[in-house]
Order: sequence, then C-alpha cells, then structure tokens
Amino acid sequence: MGKIVKPGMTALCPVPLVMVTCVGADDKPNIITLAWAGVVCSEPPMIGISVRQSRHSHGLIKQSGEFVVNMPAEDILDQADYCGIVSGKTFDKFQKTGLTQLKATQVKAPIIKECPISLECRTTQIISLGTHDLFLAKVLATHIDEDLLDDDGSVSDIMAATPVAYSPLTSEYLSLAGVIGKHGYSRKK
Repeated sequence: MGKIVKPGMTALCPVPLVMVTCVGADDKPNIITLAWAGVVCSEPPMIGISVRQSRHSHGLIKQSGEFVVNMPAEDILDQADYCGIVSGKTFDKFQKTGLTQLKATQVKAPIIKECPISLECRTTQIISLGTHDLFLAKVLATHIDEDLLDDDGSVSDIMAATPVAYSPLTSEYLSLAGVIGKHGYSRKK
C-alpha cells in the first residue's frame, strides 16, 4: 500500500491533553485546555506549551510569566473540554466546572485538585511561531496524587491516573489502552 503526500500539518498524534491554570494582575484564575504541550528538557526539567495569541490565557501567562500544567484524568474530560472552548474573559471556569483550586507552592496560579499530576512552571522564554507563541518554562514543583505513588515515592502505575490524549487529525479525545513496553525493553530480547 502506498502513501499519499499532503501539505504539512499537525499530524503528530496522539498528544497529551493538559489543563493550564494561570492568573493575571487581578489574581483571578483561569483555565485553558491545550494539546500543544510537551517535555522539552530533562535537566533542568522544562516543558513547553503553545497558546494562540488571541486567547485570554495567552495574555495572562505573558503578563505573569507563570502557569501550572495540570494533567486531567478521564473522569473530568467534560470539564477539560469545556475549559478549551469557553473564554475565561467571559466565564469563571472554576465556578462553572466545579473544579477545586489548591494553592501552588512556587507560583500564583492554582493547581487543580481533581488532576492527578500538576506541574508548577515559570516561563524562561517566549518564541513567536505564527498563530501560537511557545512558552518554554522550567518546572519548579510537581504535585502527584498519593495513590499513584508506591512505598518508595515513585509512580508505579501511571495508567491508574487515567491520562487523556488528543488526536489533532480527528479532533478526538483518546483513552490510553495500557502499557505495551518499558523503555529499553528491546535490548533485552
């Protein structure tokens, strides 16, 4: 079977679904759901998120230089979807969704209690790419639900967090089927 060549597009999939919290000068928190997010460096731990310049959250993140990346679980997918399609300029998304704010330890933006993993971030660089700006940020603190940790404090079963992925090609949210291998397993064959 052959391949069809198409113009360049955002066909990398799936990608992680994240809920980013941010605050502006008025300290009013906002949530934006994004799929353009990922790890960009291990040491120091850094991530990148891309936000359209036209979005309310873009201005808040640019102004504060801080944000929290929250990983939603499948059970709050409705709230995650809502936070991606409604503007925080008009609606208080915490109030509308019933999600719970918890105080972060390093930044002003809150973490979302219902998300099993949250990363507190401080922007180190902003790169304008076109419709989106890429916010590169250092991860200052990581919050992980206790029930995901084993006795030595490491995450033993990430699938218990029921992470959600997104397919840009089909505009669909995806459940992850489970572990199919572990890093380095091919060398053991």
